[in-house]
Amino acid sequence: MSLESKTAAVAAYARSVDFARVTLDYERYRPGPPDTLYDRIDALYRLQDAQAIDVGAGTGAGAIALARRGASVTAIDPAQDQLDALTRAATSRSLTIQTRPARAEETGLPDHSIDLYLALQCWHWFDRPRAALEAMRILRPGGLIVCASFDYLPHRSELARATEELILRHNPNWPMAGGHGVHINPLNDLPNAGFVSVVQFSFEHPQPFNHEEWRGRMRTCNGVGASLDPARVALFDADLAAMLQDRFPNTPIHVPHRVWAVTARRP
Repeated sequence: MSLESKTAAVAAYARSVDFARVTLDYERYRPGPPDTLYDRIDALYRLQDAQAIDVGAGTGAGAIALARRGASVTAIDPAQDQLDALTRAATSRSLTIQTRPARAEETGLPDHSIDLYLALQCWHWFDRPRAALEAMRILRPGGLIVCASFDYLPHRSELARATEELILRHNPNWPMAGGHGVHINPLNDLPNAGFVSVVQFSFEHPQPFNHEEWRGRMRTCNGVGASLDPARVALFDADLAAMLQDRFPNTPIHVPHRVWAVTARRP
């Protein structure tokens, strides 16, 4: 499948995806990127006292990581359930994060009010040209945009590959199997919106899981809990539990993940 065809398939599929369905599992089981990602971001733009926005924030892995490093963070997401979970997580860590129910294409924030813009694991769900223009509007001159992802690698992990085969048995129309953790669209979207100094970097990270954690992680998958009805999710989860016990009994299981990031500056 060509990049254009896959992008169109993902855009069509996105209309059936609702991450509010998996808020509790997302909050408990979805791992965020390792601290090394934020080390690199901090080296590009000092996070201490920066005005930052986490767009498509979900339950807040990115927002919390930025706030821990001293940024003043606003988190936006269209799902209020996800923002409520983010607030719970921030409060439990004695962090203050402002939340705002909004979309990347129309944040409602003032012009030139943000130093750092983070889109973590979500750029592909947006109307990307509109989101890039909105990022340009709200960033200050010299501000940094980061489009990042943290994906398991089915071509490098027998467990991930077998789990995707199971997803496709339960959801044959899922268009996002077989990923390499490489997301090139921001490399075009950002300069098209006027951003400069575009840089891409990536690295691998072995993420450990026990059986409960991997089942929870995969229930948050857009091909499972965010798109299937509860009865089919339960059937998938039971099949996954049986497969884990039969084929992958020893834990922890280290699943290779790729951190992929594209950064750029507002002129």
